[in-house]
Amino acid sequence: MKLNVYTPLATVLDGWDVTYLRAEDESGAFGILPGHADFLTALTVSVVTWRDLEGAEHHVAVRGGIFEVRGGEITIATKEAVQSDDLIRLEAEVLSAFRRAQEEDKAARTDAQRLYLAAIRQICCFLRDERGKGARLYE
Repeated sequence: MKLNVYTPLATVLDGWDVTYLRAEDESGAFGILPGHADFLTALTVSVVTWRDLEGAEHHVAVRGGIFEVRGGEITIATKEAVQSDDLIRLEAEVLSAFRRAQEEDKAARTDAQRLYLAAIRQICCFLRDERGKGARLYE
């Protein structure tokens, strides 16, 4: 199987030969072996681990993303990815940074939604007041 990992700005891994791959989605961890059926899922912030043809284990931390198996090729498209063979470093530093960034993104989206709803409320109040004034003029 071939493994490709892409971010919006870079190709992190291109055409690595793998014999086994482990990744995580919302339902938990899963493994991919040669001959796996075509498959599509959304990854969580996690570490993807694979073995190359010599049996050496490698890792890439991903900040979520889309995972696809199609015709023996595995493709991961993610916001951010850091490849390293040092699993301890990836888990300690990179995953915690990815999770922090994910929480900050979530908080920013929540704040933006609150501002949007407050603006809608203000517009509704303004329109209600204007409609009330207009109705009195025609009575």
